[in-house]
Amino acid sequence: MTSGRQATQAQRQSTTVLEDYTKAMLNILEDFVEEKTRMEETQRAILNMLEDLGEEKAHFEETQRAILNILDDFTGEKERSEQTQRAILNILDDFTGEKERLEESQRAMLNILEDFDVERAKTEAANEGLRKAFDSLRRAKEVADAANRELEAFSYSVSHDLRSPLRAIDGFSKTLLNGYQNLLDDRGKDYLQRVRAATQRMAQLIDDLLKLSRLTRGGITITEVDLSGLVRDVAAELQKSQPERRVSFRIEEGLSAVCDAHLLKVVLENLLGNAWKFTGYKGEATIEFAATRVDGEVAYFVRDDGAGFDMAYSDKLFATFQRLHLDREFPGTGIGLSLVQRIILRHGGKVWAEGAVGQGATFYFTLNPDCQGEAP
Repeated sequence: MTSGRQATQAQRQSTTVLEDYTKAMLNILEDFVEEKTRMEETQRAILNMLEDLGEEKAHFEETQRAILNILDDFTGEKERSEQTQRAILNILDDFTGEKERLEESQRAMLNILEDFDVERAKTEAANEGLRKAFDSLRRAKEVADAANRELEAFSYSVSHDLRSPLRAIDGFSKTLLNGYQNLLDDRGKDYLQRVRAATQRMAQLIDDLLKLSRLTRGGITITEVDLSGLVRDVAAELQKSQPERRVSFRIEEGLSAVCDAHLLKVVLENLLGNAWKFTGYKGEATIEFAATRVDGEVAYFVRDDGAGFDMAYSDKLFATFQRLHLDREFPGTGIGLSLVQRIILRHGGKVWAEGAVGQGATFYFTLNPDCQGEAP
């Protein structure tokens, strides 16, 4: 701002000097005009006095022309001075415009700096909020980790404590059936068979719960996995388990994904195992593994032509211990699809199913886009 005032003062001083100079020049020119008039009067007087002196008259005429030339030169100088004055005034006008533009730029810069200060304050407040949120998340993670460790220890402890009495119940029931069958009637034998079946089912539930706990809390090792190869391996194991069954596997070749190979094998074992189980009543069955695109994402699917399910109950498919079929029709604990969902969620994907009663079922799953291989 000081430099601006100095520039204004200098401008004013320059204007004053120019105006003084112009006034002086005008005064001089006016004096010359008056002098010209007086000289013309003197000339006429002299010419009247020296009419007979031709030579003197000629000299005076020459002098007159010289004086007129001088006056003409002064007139030109006056015009050039006026032009110079106008040029200087134009320059001063330009400086005034530049000064105004400079002041506007300065105000704009000050406004920008004020905006930067406001944004910086907002950013610092947001960063402080994020730091507090991160601290809260860190503390929550520490609490969750501690709770998970305690839960894992509790799970193993409960597992061990439950397995022992279950083994004892199953063992004594088996002993009664084998050693005392002559003393038992058919109803007693049936009761013992039911006791053994219940204890074995309870043992299977405990194993499934432990598996669910381990698979959903353990680490993930991401590698490129040949999904088509995994499906072929699982299909071969299923066919070995029941070689008498006639099941056709249709496996799309070249499907791969970047994921945890162990966890994805668990997913495929459960999905293909369900397809194998729910086509068990058919003389000939078909199970398909392939990929398609759903909403721009690669979606892998397992499809069968088995028992299917009612879509009205599809929300229960992935809930723990929820089953849509009777155990005597299709045995199971209701853990498998819950395992599938949790593993897929850990990979940033989603899983869903479509089906109809008696017309088979199709189970789809996606993976995080960063974890997918080549799209079909």
